[in-house]
Amino acid sequence: MSKRNAETVKVGVIGVGSMGQNHVRIYRDLPGVELVGLYDAAMERAKEVAADFGTRALTMDELLEQADAVSIAVPTQYHFDAARECIDAGVSVLVEKPFVEDPKNGQTLIDFAEERGVVLQVGHVERFNPAVRTLMDIVDDLDVIAVTAERLGPPLDREIDDSAVMDLMIHDIDIVLALVGEDVHSVNAVGTQEGAYGAANLQFEDGTVAELTASRVTQEKVRQLTISAAEARVKVDYIDQSIEIHRQSAPEYVEDGDVRYRHENVVEKLTVDQGEPLKKELTAFTDAVRTGSDPVVSGEDGLRALEVTRQLDELAATEPETKTGRSPLTQDD
Repeated sequence: MSKRNAETVKVGVIGVGSMGQNHVRIYRDLPGVELVGLYDAAMERAKEVAADFGTRALTMDELLEQADAVSIAVPTQYHFDAARECIDAGVSVLVEKPFVEDPKNGQTLIDFAEERGVVLQVGHVERFNPAVRTLMDIVDDLDVIAVTAERLGPPLDREIDDSAVMDLMIHDIDIVLALVGEDVHSVNAVGTQEGAYGAANLQFEDGTVAELTASRVTQEKVRQLTISAAEARVKVDYIDQSIEIHRQSAPEYVEDGDVRYRHENVVEKLTVDQGEPLKKELTAFTDAVRTGSDPVVSGEDGLRALEVTRQLDELAATEPETKTGRSPLTQDD
């Protein structure tokens, strides 16, 4: 069974690479939360990070004995074993994306967390971007036709095992799945630059389409999503945390020898309550642990995004000659 919820949630972090250290930083200063310690397989690094943030480096057993909840920020191949050990100890978990390597293991964790009565949240941090949260509030009022998303940037100064589809596009896949709320009917994807660039198309059961691009070889950092709807075009900038809604007014006729007309767009700039998405994510996670409520991004959400991303990643990695004879538009599920 899960540990009894208290007013103060005791938390820890497993894995203190660059992402894990951000979790440590935020937990340290989060109201209603006590950072009890951290664990990393590299104990010397764990001790250095713990000293930097004024906490303790613990063994895995010590951490799970003291914590109500933990963030798991280890490499993806270790997510399943780490999460299973935490859940078995009655500790709630936030598992960084991608949820797991094998979808079957993801379902196992979902079932195990439900059996043990602990919170299982998947770390799709863009769901907590203030612009996305505002978008979710208005999307039900839109007759969505299509969604496009670009997540682009220059080459990284560090090695990363995952492709651009699995590392970057998965964020937008999760957002699009949440926005559309329908089953995926068909998908297609292509890639180049040894996985550093990928482009994908999705069609949903209701006819909505999505076009997604992810890149680690583009000399401009772009994080944008656009919704084309019957009544408006909505532009979201993840970096600026801004939303613009473009609506079209009636045409204006002008006479200057010839009769011409032009359309004037009405642009609404929505007010967005800005803030650090990761802080909002960890606040939501610890609130769910404290109250026993459902997490914003459930294990089922993480599993669905993973399954679609894996399929697109496989298609993007397929050599062009092996696609001969396949429909150039779609690949059925």
